[in-house]
Amino acid sequence: MLKKIILSGLIGASSFLFANVKVVVSIVPAQTIVSAIGGDKVNSALMVTPGSSPHTYEPKPSQMKDISEASLYFSVGAEFEEAWLPKFKNQNKNMKTVDLGKGVPKIAMEKHTHGEHKEDSHKHGKLDTHIWTNITNMKIMAKNVFDALVASDSLNTPFYKANFEKFIAKLNDTDKQIKDALKNTKAGTKFMVFHPAWGYFASQYKLAQFSIEVEGKNPTPKQIAYIIDEAKEEKIKAVFTAPEFSEKVALQIAKEVGVPVVKISALNPKVCENLIALAKAIGNK
Repeated sequence: MLKKIILSGLIGASSFLFANVKVVVSIVPAQTIVSAIGGDKVNSALMVTPGSSPHTYEPKPSQMKDISEASLYFSVGAEFEEAWLPKFKNQNKNMKTVDLGKGVPKIAMEKHTHGEHKEDSHKHGKLDTHIWTNITNMKIMAKNVFDALVASDSLNTPFYKANFEKFIAKLNDTDKQIKDALKNTKAGTKFMVFHPAWGYFASQYKLAQFSIEVEGKNPTPKQIAYIIDEAKEEKIKAVFTAPEFSEKVALQIAKEVGVPVVKISALNPKVCENLIALAKAIGNK
């Protein structure tokens, strides 16, 4: 009987020692980074599922259960988190919130009003939360993930360190491929997007995104006419849109300008491959 009690105690202790870290992540790209570093030592639950928008998302009851069981929550500052993070913290007071954007230099979200006067057409709004669209930023995010996992699960530090170094190497290779794809693209080249999710990417590679969306809304007919004229003037090669948004207006503009519509989402789980694909499309490769 005593042996059974001791054995049962040892099994219980062993299960506790080797239990995976339970975490919740806000969006798919953040989950990709967490998975790359955490590997099979981490169980991650996702808030904003594919096809949903972080700007309008509301968690489901089943996801609130994930919050209750998590030890870490990885935030990117998505719009829905402004309202929901306090509720998450109230749901699980033992859960630590990790800001993946800590240390990332933020830029303002550029808002195109598409007015008749160019000096009025580029205004700056809230800080851009799409921080993962930039290789330098992703290195900072990866370090934040690494530090949080080590603090939560120090016994597996060597495992996390090896994965972190492997992921940094992948980011360096991605940067090289992006630069190669853009080597014949002039600095300041504009690319047209429906939703302005690529500001950090544009900043890193000396490009300029030109958005169709006006403060989160479809442009008016008058603004569409202005966009078409500017797209022709800037010799836009394609219109980039994403499945999270309606492509009706993008198709209309692309038809008038005579360029293709390219579907590419900033929320793609293959973060590195996605940035390379964007660079190749901009560089006509």
